[in-house]
Amino acid sequence: MTFIIDSNSVYQLPLNPSSPIRHAWRMVKRDHEQIFGQSSIVAGGDAEPADVIFRYTVPEDRCPDIPESYCFRFVKDGARTVLHIAAPDDLGLVYGMLAFSERHLGVDPFWFWADIPPERRIHIEISAVDYDSPEPCVRFRGWFVNDEVCLIGWKEQYPPTRDIWEPVFEALLRCGGNMVIPGTDLPKQGIHADLAEEMGLWVTHHHAEPLGAEMFLRAYPGQKASYQENPELFEALWEEAIEKQKDRNIVWVLSFRGQGDQPFWAQDPAFDTPEKRGAMISRVVIRQYEMVRSKVADPKCCVAFYGEIAELYKAGHIQIPDEIIKIWADNGYGKMVSRRNGNENLRIPSLPGLADKGKHGIYYHVTFHDLQASNHLTMFPASADLIKEEVEEAYRVGANGYVLVNSGNIRPHIYTLSILSELWSSGKVDVEEHLHSFVRRMYPSGTLQIADLYRDYANHTIPYGPHIDDRAGDEFYHHPARKIVGHWLQGLGEHKPLERLLWATGEVDFSKQVEWFSKKCADAIPGWVELNERIESLLLGFAEEDRLRLKDHLQLHVELHLSGCEGFDRLGKAYAAYREGNHPLAFVYASQAMWKYEKGLAVLRAAEHGKWAHFFNADWLTNISSTVQNMDTLRRWLRMHGDSPDFFLWYKEFLMPETEKYIYLENTHRNPLSDDELASRLAMRFEV
Repeated sequence: MTFIIDSNSVYQLPLNPSSPIRHAWRMVKRDHEQIFGQSSIVAGGDAEPADVIFRYTVPEDRCPDIPESYCFRFVKDGARTVLHIAAPDDLGLVYGMLAFSERHLGVDPFWFWADIPPERRIHIEISAVDYDSPEPCVRFRGWFVNDEVCLIGWKEQYPPTRDIWEPVFEALLRCGGNMVIPGTDLPKQGIHADLAEEMGLWVTHHHAEPLGAEMFLRAYPGQKASYQENPELFEALWEEAIEKQKDRNIVWVLSFRGQGDQPFWAQDPAFDTPEKRGAMISRVVIRQYEMVRSKVADPKCCVAFYGEIAELYKAGHIQIPDEIIKIWADNGYGKMVSRRNGNENLRIPSLPGLADKGKHGIYYHVTFHDLQASNHLTMFPASADLIKEEVEEAYRVGANGYVLVNSGNIRPHIYTLSILSELWSSGKVDVEEHLHSFVRRMYPSGTLQIADLYRDYANHTIPYGPHIDDRAGDEFYHHPARKIVGHWLQGLGEHKPLERLLWATGEVDFSKQVEWFSKKCADAIPGWVELNERIESLLLGFAEEDRLRLKDHLQLHVELHLSGCEGFDRLGKAYAAYREGNHPLAFVYASQAMWKYEKGLAVLRAAEHGKWAHFFNADWLTNISSTVQNMDTLRRWLRMHGDSPDFFLWYKEFLMPETEKYIYLENTHRNPLSDDELASRLAMRFEV
């Protein structure tokens, strides 16, 4: 038996629908209109016949008896068949409505972020087979929209407005997520948290903002941020936050870090032993838990074991009640070990042990910002197999009560986010099967070669260390490069190592550090060139929409890596020429470094078409513009070495015809060449 959906299908909503249901209907209504080309029809009441009925369950439905479940039931009504989509609660009905949109109308979960419009249809035939939603592997699952500078800078309004956040939350709901941290340290008057609640999501908090409270030093400027000395001030902020949110669906974060997301003992040095620090964290968490329980029945609470807190807990210095979910974090590169802190990289396992009781979950990065080698503008740099192995192992040891994924700016990370959504739904993922499914959705006119490109992407990222997760993202080409320029121009010496690069190079002289980075990047260039050429060859045979999508969602990432490698390679050559006293050649290489990095900016600008205009305006974290400016400063500084004060000497020495060198008149030959023109002409002269 088949069931037909077409432009004349009539929909029925629950009486006086709640806010989450109204939002879900807005999505389904829009999807229907895009597919069939005309407005959807809504039944005027229960008495009017409808083809698709969205409603709450009754016992006869035998819908799964779990929170946020839903079912599809095809019911005979005389000669007609009616599709009932029923759920026991609001969020379950939202999922049911969006499942109808995806399963039967063909709308992709990432349709907005990947520019995948639904196919226009006259009618859609579906099999009239009842369906029960499976129980998700993870109870609380969602995104931390963190380091979201592109979302912040996309439009002029700050904080980001409803039109920015709705597509974020819609994609999360379509991926089966039910929880969100809506942004990082955004003004409390912003729409983000209220809209997340409107759309049915549970809201949780940044680990540096326990209970979602105001930062202490914002509320009490001039006071000492010490719970030991000012407990009543801290508790007043916590009380205010609890009171404001007590009637909402909140996963309460209990935590105690210092101001500015650093250890509290950085401001309170009296806590100078692990025992003292662990005792204070335990005391604060228990106090926060008591305060929440006094206002909220059966609160859902968690503690983030991030950074130093995980180490203190592992050492036995922190005591947490079993009913509080303990959240373990990866290192920012996908491995469930402690993160690198400056040059220290202990890699302490970050998963519960056999003796750890209670509930557990994970905080997992698909994007990261650490001013070292992380990926922010580009895709996750390691293989999808690493994600599969780490997350499935976390579930195996019991850390499956909660998954929070650092989602960044969404658009650059949809492939990895889709992997994580399958993992939190089913508990496992077949990487190859998922990849081919993803490619078919993204590139309808594509071939299996695109799957090879996605797979090979991780094989081309720079392996900067001995571990499987030591793979470089886009920040690798920029933060270290700017640090090198700063050390160089400040005259801090070639034999004195740059402390902030020891995490990568080890204890070697500065000149060896520059050489290490330059060689790593130079060695990677052929692989990125080859991958980019393969993409270019495929683009020739693609439909226009698929061509643009492949450029935005894969080639952009490849070209950011390629331009970064090429820029760093030229920076290394500039320093080598400078050490040899060849300032004109160093000037040329520094100029070429700048031009290579400018290619990265051009790639971002090319991806800002249509609705994406200005999307990368606020690239403040990788900050390619800053790298370009650093290279420009470097080449100007190098030109001072030998071409100053008239900025004519290098032209005379290397470019002026021999017949003119000894007879020219200054009044006709003293218009200095621009840096770009001089560098271009010298590059041809030096054949570099």
